Amino acid sequence: MSDNPARQPTIFIPHGGGPCFFMDWTWGPPDTWHPTQRFLETLQDSLPTTPSALLVISGHWEEAGFTAGAVEKPDLIFDYSGSPPHTYELTWPAPGDPELAARVAKMLREAGLPAGLSQTRGCDHGVFVPLKVAFPDARIPVVPLSLDRGLDPELHLQAGRALAHLRDEGVLIVASGMSFHNLRAYLRPETSEPAAAFDAWLTSAVESPAPQRNEMLRYWQNAPFASFAHPRPEHLIPLMIAAGAGGNAPGKRVFRDEPMGAAISAFRFDG
Repeated sequence: MSDNPARQPTIFIPHGGGPCFFMDWTWGPPDTWHPTQRFLETLQDSLPTTPSALLVISGHWEEAGFTAGAVEKPDLIFDYSGSPPHTYELTWPAPGDPELAARVAKMLREAGLPAGLSQTRGCDHGVFVPLKVAFPDARIPVVPLSLDRGLDPELHLQAGRALAHLRDEGVLIVASGMSFHNLRAYLRPETSEPAAAFDAWLTSAVESPAPQRNEMLRYWQNAPFASFAHPRPEHLIPLMIAAGAGGNAPGKRVFRDEPMGAAISAFRFDG
C-alpha cells in the first residue's frame, strides 16, 4: 500500500453487453444487468480521491501496437447493433487529454513496447457504456488505450508495469472487458459449471502474490475451461494491463454475478 493519498488503484470491470445498462435487456429477465450496474455506480465512491484522469483499455479496440487516443473531445463510437434507437443517441461528453495520451505512448516506447497515438479515435462502448454509469457527470478526462492485436498476455503485463507510475499522479487505470466472453454459451444450462470453474481459477490467480499472479495470468490458457470461457481472448487481455500496473500486493475480487448463466467478476489492485 502507498501513503500517497492521490494514488489510484487499477481495476478490471465487466462492461456488460452492448448498451445493456440503458435498455430493457431482451436476452433474459429485465434485471439481468442490474447487479453489474449497481457495482459500477459505487465505483467512484470507492476510490481514494477523484481521479485526475481515466486511462481506459477496452476489449473493443485492437491495433498493431498500443495506441492512445489523443483527441480533445472524443466522439462516442456506437459499435453495437440491433439495439433500441435511443441507445444510439446516448451522450457522455467527457473531455480527452492529448497530453496524457502522448505521455502514455512515450512511457510504453521507453519500455521497449510498440506504441503510438490516434488523432481520431473516440470512446467505444467498452469505454463509454460502463463509465457513463460509473462517472455520469463526464467531467474527468478520459484517454482510451488499445490492445496490441497480437493479444499476448506477457506484452500486456509489461505495458501495465510501464504505466504503473501514472497511478501516483491520480490516474485511474480501468481495464474494461468481460471475465467470461463466449457469446454462444450464454443462457445455456451447461454453461454455469465451467464458467464458475474458470471464474474461480481467475480469482485465485488475481488474489495470489504478484509473482505467482503474473505467472498464472501469463499462461491463462492452461486454466480450466479457458478456451470455453474465451474462444478469443480480447475481453480478458485488458486484465493483464490492470494486473501489470497493480503493484506487488495481491489483487482482490470486488464483484461477482452470474448474468445469463455465466459467472463474471471485477478485480481491483491496490498494491
